[in-house]
Amino acid sequence: MASKVQVSARPEVKSSGFPYLALLLGWLVPGLGHVVTKHWIRALLLFGSITLMFVLGLLMQGKLYHANTGDMLEMLGFVGDLGGGGLYIIGRIFDLGHGAIQLATADYGTKFIVVSGLLNIISAVDAHNLYIGRKAS
Repeated sequence: MASKVQVSARPEVKSSGFPYLALLLGWLVPGLGHVVTKHWIRALLLFGSITLMFVLGLLMQGKLYHANTGDMLEMLGFVGDLGGGGLYIIGRIFDLGHGAIQLATADYGTKFIVVSGLLNIISAVDAHNLYIGRKAS
């Protein structure tokens, strides 16, 4: 015998206030969106791994992309870098990652920086889904 269970089509909103708070804070500082949702260990792991990947990329003389290029691959790299949020902003303020790629490690460093930004976007979206109640912890 099957039981009749009704599930609402719209997820129940878990928090009140600005629904994109965790998304914006998670983009600005890696892991901060998970702090808002009280997932402390996940926030610490994301902050550590994303920040370390970004810093390692800079130490390998990786390049930070700029928005004013016409090359499609460089524009995609810029989107990945911009995903780093505050890390990218700090890098641009202090004029980091501007050298020409001359070594193989510099190319790997550039990829580290782009991947850290993309991972930060994914973690910010995860924090947003936790914040609005779409995803169970």
